[in-house]
Amino acid sequence: MRSDQGQPVRLSDYRVPDYLVDAVALDISLDRTATRVRSTLRLRPNPEGVAGAPLDLDGDELVATALRLDGAALDLALATPDRLTIAAPPAGPFVLEVETVIDPTANTKLMGLYRSGSAYCTQCEAEGFRRITYYLDRPDVLSVFTTRIEAERDDAPVLLGNGNPVEAGAVEGTGRHYAVWHDPHPKPSYLFAVVSGRLDALRGEFTTSEGRRVALAIWVEPGKVGQAGYALDALKRSMRWDEDAFGRAYDLDVFNVVAVSDFNMGAMENKGLNVFNDKYVLASPELATDADYAGIETVIAHEYFHNWTGNRITCRDWFQLSLKEGLTVFRDQEFSADQRSRPVKRIADVRVLRARQFAEDGGPMAHSVRPDSYSEINNFYTATIYEKGAEIIRMVRTLVGPDAFARGLQHYFDRFDGTAATVEDFLGCFAEASGRDLAPFFRWYVQAGTPRVTARTHHDAATRTLTLDLAQDTAPTPGQGEKLPFVVPLRFGLVLPDGAEQPVRTGEDDGLSDAELANDTIELATATRRIRFEDVEPGTIPSLLRDFSAPVRLVTDATDADLLTLMTHDTDAFNRWDAAQTVLSRLIIARVRDGGGDPEALRTVFAAVVRTGRHDPAFAAQVLALPSEGELAREIGRDVDPDAVHAAREAVRGAVGRMLAAEFRAVIAEGAAAGPYAPDAAGAGRRAFRNAALSLLAAGDPALGAAQARAQFDGADNMTDRVAALAVLSLIPGEAREAAFAAFYERHAAEPLVIDKWFALQASIPERSTVDRVRRLLGHPAFTLGVPNRVYALLGAFGANPTEFNRPDGAGYDLVADAVVTLDGRNPQVAARLLGAFRSWRLLEPGRRALAEAALKRIAAGPDLSADVREITSRSLG
Repeated sequence: MRSDQGQPVRLSDYRVPDYLVDAVALDISLDRTATRVRSTLRLRPNPEGVAGAPLDLDGDELVATALRLDGAALDLALATPDRLTIAAPPAGPFVLEVETVIDPTANTKLMGLYRSGSAYCTQCEAEGFRRITYYLDRPDVLSVFTTRIEAERDDAPVLLGNGNPVEAGAVEGTGRHYAVWHDPHPKPSYLFAVVSGRLDALRGEFTTSEGRRVALAIWVEPGKVGQAGYALDALKRSMRWDEDAFGRAYDLDVFNVVAVSDFNMGAMENKGLNVFNDKYVLASPELATDADYAGIETVIAHEYFHNWTGNRITCRDWFQLSLKEGLTVFRDQEFSADQRSRPVKRIADVRVLRARQFAEDGGPMAHSVRPDSYSEINNFYTATIYEKGAEIIRMVRTLVGPDAFARGLQHYFDRFDGTAATVEDFLGCFAEASGRDLAPFFRWYVQAGTPRVTARTHHDAATRTLTLDLAQDTAPTPGQGEKLPFVVPLRFGLVLPDGAEQPVRTGEDDGLSDAELANDTIELATATRRIRFEDVEPGTIPSLLRDFSAPVRLVTDATDADLLTLMTHDTDAFNRWDAAQTVLSRLIIARVRDGGGDPEALRTVFAAVVRTGRHDPAFAAQVLALPSEGELAREIGRDVDPDAVHAAREAVRGAVGRMLAAEFRAVIAEGAAAGPYAPDAAGAGRRAFRNAALSLLAAGDPALGAAQARAQFDGADNMTDRVAALAVLSLIPGEAREAAFAAFYERHAAEPLVIDKWFALQASIPERSTVDRVRRLLGHPAFTLGVPNRVYALLGAFGANPTEFNRPDGAGYDLVADAVVTLDGRNPQVAARLLGAFRSWRLLEPGRRALAEAALKRIAAGPDLSADVREITSRSLG
């Protein structure tokens, strides 16, 4: 199963490996331009494979300098840069020794072994190990690794590898030293890691529930240990929580986390040696926002939780990627919900799902959670795999209940520990634990698209009944024209006009099962379903999809008055927020279409939200954040004019800001007197509420808002409030804005992660001059195409700017297309991710649609495209 040269890999072609690797011994002699890697592989034929098959090992841009089979030299002609093939290996166990030479400094793809600043670093997921040495580089080959690392002591005083440290010392007669690491747990090659360089460590210790004392360390660039404290605390909390919530204890004597500045991804769960993008490790109140702290907590937890859901049990092939990623996202979401506010965390996660994954499902890049083919696996690290994959796990828990879910997960850990599993293996554990047939539910894994669930109600006052008619349909997606019904769990309640809960009773016909009633959940498993509720009070309003119990688009016949009642009284916090979002979406879209809609109707409700903010500011801040322009565009559905959407949304924001100006000024004043900064959930909620009020106040009265924002910018004692103030100022043209940007840069020029925020805010300004601004910033001394974070900060943020990326003259498309072409030869993964800006181009009005298509065709016509970019452009163009 190879993806060489962009040829498609198909799930239907999977077969077990013909050879197994029992043990790997690596000797890595580090050098900036000529690192020597000696690998000793102990192989044997796989009894389940093809007897006598050739041994075919993966490589990628490798240079082989020696080959030996059971001690006998082999012809180097057997090895090409991309493959090593031995036509007739021994019929029994044998030893293969390979020596390669690689250049870490020249490795701009940041896959395999490369230099990051002053350190050597590896990234091997998904197919990076083959850039280090020839290997069966696939996730279902699990081996025990022992790694010897050698380097100049002055160049790399720290030598880190997977597993536990075994030995270390000086290399006599040289200025070099070495360290040996051994990982006793069999693992696939994508979990291999080495980090060496000049690093400082913040150390700690954790004692597991099994009594194991684990040495912890967060490794950072020299001088930045003071910014690692929150990451270490988050790691300890994650370890304890995983024991308490899932019974999973850590299994090595050390756990190392390394922060590097050059990293394509967020972080990587290599066994015992997690490598992180430094934005998810480094934090201090002066340099990191509340969102940064929350991100560190989540990502630290996510990578640690992979120790069991991804490492101890890995995926059989990359088609099963969501088996580790979706499950681990579910686990990190549960952790963060327990650490902070569960309702607010749920709302935040759904915002991300709707913004990223629903957009993916609705465009040319739609794919199932378990796809049946791919050309470049790096392109499938998507919101569908991660976020939708997590929602599937959440639905399993809803359907089988928490007790059977816990039993099923324990069964999964027990049965598949030390193996490479499949989605079928996983679901089978819950079927056994619950006694339920989950075969129909499996459609969530193999069908792409976001189901639309339509709910229509009918009240019969004479019989005191409420009839609920449900229907589901899913639009065609690429390669899937026909969709079978999904199993959709709809958590629900019935809300009376005064806010009380209506008791639920149904008759024998058109009723609910005992299990559904006990779980307050309607299971919609067919195209349509009718439910008749009995003895219902007049005016009762169904509250459907509570806690967002399924990743669907819910369309109801609820009136605005019904939604405002739910917004005020629903006992489900998610549905209170969602009701507000729906009302606001209707209002803004009405203005887009015909200039209609009256924000004044929201005065009473929003005043109540502001009052709510006194005791639940984090939730109030979520309600005050209007639906994004991307969400509104998807609701409109076709021939979208981004300028019209932006203007309508800003008009509503301005109206809300004016009608509640006094209340917002009070919120801002109270927030300013809240006391010293602390990165806890309570403080973050207060700041979010205050900054939401500031943003709306400025939308209603730019002059007043600018004055308030400048005062906050100058007086802030933390990065959260400073960046929020700068974000407000960025939307108000004039000298004050440019002065604030200049002051921000001068103050933080030495902090790359902070300057990323400076770049991103400027790229997000919704003004026609932004394209020129971004072009100027591409030439700024602080900008470089070699650091993924900087590229994402400037060009990624611009691609997410709805009006300026989608300029009617096509200049925004050309800017991003030029960057993709330039980056593709240097770092294909980063180039391909920038193409995500085009994911919704088919929703645009004809003029913009034609210009976006032309930009994509220009990219596609380029010579020597990487497999990453070729696949994205071809699928985008359809």
